[in-house]
Amino acid sequence: MELERRPISVLVPVVPVRISEFAIRTLIPTEEEVREVLGLAKGHVEEAEKADGGGHHRKKQQQFRVTWNSVKNKSDNKNASMKRLLSGAFAGAVSRTAVAPIEAIRTHLMVGTGAASITSMVQDILRTDGWQGLFRGNGVNVIRVAPSKAIELFAYDTVKTLLTPKDGEPAKVPFPISSVAGAVAGFSSTLCVYPLELLKTRLTIQRGVYDNLFHAIVKICKEEGPCALYRGLCPSLIGVMPYAAINYFAYDSMRKMYKTATKKQEIGHLQTMLMGSIAGVLSSTVTFPLEVARRRMQVGALGGRVVYDNVIHVISATLEEQGPAGLYRGLGASWIKLIPAAGISLMCYEACKQILIEEEESNKQH
Repeated sequence: MELERRPISVLVPVVPVRISEFAIRTLIPTEEEVREVLGLAKGHVEEAEKADGGGHHRKKQQQFRVTWNSVKNKSDNKNASMKRLLSGAFAGAVSRTAVAPIEAIRTHLMVGTGAASITSMVQDILRTDGWQGLFRGNGVNVIRVAPSKAIELFAYDTVKTLLTPKDGEPAKVPFPISSVAGAVAGFSSTLCVYPLELLKTRLTIQRGVYDNLFHAIVKICKEEGPCALYRGLCPSLIGVMPYAAINYFAYDSMRKMYKTATKKQEIGHLQTMLMGSIAGVLSSTVTFPLEVARRRMQVGALGGRVVYDNVIHVISATLEEQGPAGLYRGLGASWIKLIPAAGISLMCYEACKQILIEEEESNKQH
């Protein structure tokens, strides 16, 4: 026998209750209840502190402070490092763009393409490629120089800080700290971005051979092998380490002499640019033959040129063909480029670092 299914209805009596009165009486605790709960909680905390002499509570607070300060310091250090890298990248991009025409002329003179004088070279480039020829390869140069300068200046500051002894400590290295830091900085930046340096040289010299940066990479790897992107790396490292060591040693020495002579700790932007220019000229003059050897090895067999085996082969062949003057071909154009480039680069770096880092640290102290 099947039972008949009927819906069950429940009658809920409607009780007229005011919502505000219900909320006040049931949901919101009274002042006496709040005081009672807080008093009980405080009493439990006091009893726990008395049981162990308050040591456990203080220990927890100290552990929290140490952990928080450690995390905060690590975060501040990471931010400072990132700001130094950004300052170096900005300085490199600005300085290289400003001297791009001089860099193009210098590269042609060093490699030996076209005319033998600066004036004739400029006329030849303008006649062949127009004013754009003076900036040929500058995009690659900025892509190369921005990270290169960022790594270089960051490495210099980092190594210099690590090697500088604290008050009362003996010297950590038997050489000037600025020269050691400069050599490490030059080595690090060159090793990281060398293929872009070679591509910049190829794009500047080989007109119409490569369409763009990507095409140059593919074509060089296909025709000459991937190792060709690092052709000339050895003379580059040999050349850049003494160059960077002399450059930063001269720059740091001039800063110290200026502070001693003027009895001022702050150095103006114009003075910084002048010091950077002088340091760049000195270091470039000493190491220029290695720079010529590096450029010639980078060009490779372009236009039926001789493929050099090593640095000694380049220098000996150049001396045999052109004499000692061949090792300094393009030095005048190099000076013209370095005077503004080195000065602008260090001036921009010091200015950006002061704005991004030093002002922030002074504000934290106040």
